[in-house]
Amino acid sequence: MSINALQAIKQDTLSEHVFQQIKEDIITGVIPQGQKIGEAGLAKSYDISRGPLREALHKLESINLVDRRPHSGSRVITLDFAMMQDVYQMREAMEGFATRLACVAMSQSDIDNLYRLLEKHESSIKQSEGKRYLQQEGSLDFHYYIFSKCQNQWLIDYLNNKLYQVLRMCRHRSSQMPLRVEPALHDHYAIVNAINNRDPELAEILMRRHISGAWKIVKNLLDK
Repeated sequence: MSINALQAIKQDTLSEHVFQQIKEDIITGVIPQGQKIGEAGLAKSYDISRGPLREALHKLESINLVDRRPHSGSRVITLDFAMMQDVYQMREAMEGFATRLACVAMSQSDIDNLYRLLEKHESSIKQSEGKRYLQQEGSLDFHYYIFSKCQNQWLIDYLNNKLYQVLRMCRHRSSQMPLRVEPALHDHYAIVNAINNRDPELAEILMRRHISGAWKIVKNLLDK
């Protein structure tokens, strides 16, 4: 392998590493909403050169965590009322339908794994004394697990690449509200029971109702 090829691989690895770091820092609020993205400052903070950093920022734009506008540069998105309402409306429609499809498409093994995932979530909630319902990214995330099993690649790609990280950013708030923790877990078990009973209509209704309930909680928080 040539030196140039090795350098390209190294740059891709660095770019992916810093992308993951900045992504989590945005989602958890380490980098505040609305903050202007200055390449020089970020390069220093994350100890990376401008090339891999620009690639990482481009990825962050593609998943809607960073907004670039002409003549004003790039900023971390701001989860204002209008944006969050739009996200939850899209979630309710798209995740509801994905749940209907997954109810038919999932194997019994998939469903058994989903029950085991909820048992892990329940244990984590107990460890936090009922104060937090934080989920890891990807297949350890209840919502991600379900929509990833719907077998509609267009729907999976849109949810994963356009909405999922903004959703995680929204949920980082609501998942730490004690009043939301137990009801959310209860909703999740009800959804899995409907999937296990192979009732796609009920599974979709319950998912839509669950997401609508989450939005009401977030909306009340924003109103205050």
